[in-house]
Amino acid sequence: MKAGIAMLVLAYMLSQFYRAFLAVLAPALEADLGALPDQLSFASGLWFLAFALMQIPVGWALDRFGPRRTAALLLALGGGGGAGLFALAGSAMHIQIAMALMGIGCAPVLMASYYIFARTFPPRAFATLAGAIIGLGSLGNIASSLPMAWASEAFGWRASLFALAAITLAVALAIFLLVRDPERPAHEAGAKGSVLGLLAMPALWFIFPMMFVNYAAAAGIRGLWIGPYLDDVFAADASTIGLSTLAMGLAMAAGNFAYGPLDRLFRTRKWVVFFGNLSGAACLFALWFNPAGSLWFSVAMLALLGLFASSFPVIMAHGCSFIPAHLTGRGVTLLNLFGIGGAGILQALSGRVHGAAAAHAANPAEPYQALFLFFGAILLAGTLLYLFSRDNTA
Repeated sequence: MKAGIAMLVLAYMLSQFYRAFLAVLAPALEADLGALPDQLSFASGLWFLAFALMQIPVGWALDRFGPRRTAALLLALGGGGGAGLFALAGSAMHIQIAMALMGIGCAPVLMASYYIFARTFPPRAFATLAGAIIGLGSLGNIASSLPMAWASEAFGWRASLFALAAITLAVALAIFLLVRDPERPAHEAGAKGSVLGLLAMPALWFIFPMMFVNYAAAAGIRGLWIGPYLDDVFAADASTIGLSTLAMGLAMAAGNFAYGPLDRLFRTRKWVVFFGNLSGAACLFALWFNPAGSLWFSVAMLALLGLFASSFPVIMAHGCSFIPAHLTGRGVTLLNLFGIGGAGILQALSGRVHGAAAAHAANPAEPYQALFLFFGAILLAGTLLYLFSRDNTA
């Protein structure tokens, strides 16, 4: 089991990498392929949308076939195949198709781990384990910053993507060989239930909006907008952008480790999530108020956003505390559908917000000021709705 979990962590590192590396490659893709920021924003959004749309079938597959086959097959076909297509891309459309494939391939890996945790470990340990795997997996987010910038400069972005395709296929094979599916209790054999039943549970209704907005701002900015923002507003070079994305990635990794045990420490999940996301919204409003004041102020606010917006494991634990055991696969993937779907939809909309603001901008900072207001208002709205949720630390 330990070796299998380790392979799922490696797969999740790749998932974190693939959702965020466009921020570093954006200048090179624009130079080589003529891919514009709004086209790359759409490509990044497609990763999240494809990932989200796969959650319902992935949930069914986890409950029906188990995590081993589900994660290995999709990661090999979608992740490895998408990375290979990206390496061969000749246009922005090829990039968009490749990102969608990679989103499909990465869809099951974190949920496969959560399925194992929920079926194997005590419920009180779920948030800590969930946070730990995201924290460790966030090394992929970090690798997509400065290390990816170095690799693309040293070997070219195409060669780097071919290498990543090979690594992805190797990890998929290791998952198939090493992951063990949890045993199912006999009394669950005839248990009934569906995603529709989960959607009808009032206890989840105000958790879904929080899940929808929680990850969107940090994922959207870290995954794409931080590079163009620092370039357009502060004329930052590739190394500075790489270091800045590294800082935000490290903050996001630290946040996942920090949030994990907080529900046990404070004996509440609801208020840990509420105050964390309220602080994240405050960072976005600070950037909206002063988008061009100082490079290091902006980087600090973005890093703090990454830290405070990393409450995903606690929100997941909050939602899972209401989900019947026999619907674990469908439950974790339904929650993840809202989280990743929100990130995908809002990332796609962010390109329109940026484009509309840029058309009438008096200075380079105004389009990004509109972005920060957009993400901040959405995050604040979801956080206020979450006030109506019912706490549960079981």
